[in-house]
Amino acid sequence: MTNKSFFSTLAILGTSLGLASLAGAAGGEAPVLPKTAIELRDSGFISNSTVSVWIAVALITLFCRIAAKKITVVPAGVQNFAEFVIESLYNFFGGILGDHLVKKTFWFFGSTFLLIILTNYLGLLPGVGTLGWGMDSHGHFAEPLMRGGNADVNMTAAMAFTFAVLWFVWAIQENGLKGFLAHIFAPKGKFNGLMAVLMIFIFGVVGVLEIVSIAIRPVALSFRLFGNIYGGEQTLEVLMFIGGSWFGWLTSLPFYFMELLVGGVQALVFTLLCSVFLKLICEHDDHDDEHAH
Repeated sequence: MTNKSFFSTLAILGTSLGLASLAGAAGGEAPVLPKTAIELRDSGFISNSTVSVWIAVALITLFCRIAAKKITVVPAGVQNFAEFVIESLYNFFGGILGDHLVKKTFWFFGSTFLLIILTNYLGLLPGVGTLGWGMDSHGHFAEPLMRGGNADVNMTAAMAFTFAVLWFVWAIQENGLKGFLAHIFAPKGKFNGLMAVLMIFIFGVVGVLEIVSIAIRPVALSFRLFGNIYGGEQTLEVLMFIGGSWFGWLTSLPFYFMELLVGGVQALVFTLLCSVFLKLICEHDDHDDEHAH
């Protein structure tokens, strides 16, 4: 986790706590969003965050079906917009990964970006997190029907660890098992004699540290996305509480527009970091596209 993203997450969570303290000083106990999703009644395994993700997947599927229903040589309408979105994402990730890797992996990066950004924006719709069953002390529904999908660490962890598995698969496919291990542990450069022995030891230690770094990556990816989205939703909740029943929408409106920006940025950051991690392990294969072909 980079220092910039770490401190930005702390800033958002700190703002939430600060606003909660302000609300308490104003004469009330601010509501606190649960850190875990709530299981829907009699569902057995379906949580309210799962409902949000399913709706996002359904909307993406419907959008693709409509765009591809009647494909024409000169695109228009929904097809034109769909091609613009896909082409923009493809060129963006292609600029990072190169032509060879992007053809193999774009299905993951493109779909993950769309899923994250749409899930983030669905979490900002009126009624999400407020409509459901039962009542708490603040007059809110105790069991909301929907919850921001990425405000549930189970969702962000599922995407991060799925990428971790795919990272190993793609890295070994591109490098071979021997090349993959050499990329992590083998000395970089040519050495002779005692220097070669020393470099083998040094790069062996560096390789162990690299393995630790690789193991931490999915955890960092999970909590970076979760922390930013959960912190933003908690801040909106506290700002609405400060404004009261009549002016809650007004006090939260400025931060609401900021959350629209955060939702897009976090989708970009998650997929960007994933693509950079993949590029780093495969970069020596991408010096030349002709060589890759």
